[in-house]
Amino acid sequence: MTENTCVTEFEPASLNEEEEEKLAVQAKALAHPARVRLLKIMAAQPGCVGGDLVNSIGLAQSTVSEHLRILKDAGFILAEVQRPRICYSVNRSELKSFSFLFESSFKL
Repeated sequence: MTENTCVTEFEPASLNEEEEEKLAVQAKALAHPARVRLLKIMAAQPGCVGGDLVNSIGLAQSTVSEHLRILKDAGFILAEVQRPRICYSVNRSELKSFSFLFESSFKL
């Protein structure tokens, strides 16, 4: 790092606290490789049954369920009850919103 790259005056942050909290929660939801893998699997089709996700990812049902809960709480996936199963799908608008918020936060 040279003297010229060190900034002494900062621009005010463009995000508000609510946006920063949302970004942090969603980034944390993506911070596990199994959750990234689940999103990739689900993004390749219109919807997936929970049991099929368990079979395709190679983890215990309870582990997959917890990962799906975290992704759902972060808004990245939607769950539709189709008794006796649950069909999961990617919430593409929320994923796009996260991408935009992430990029704009760091001026990428």
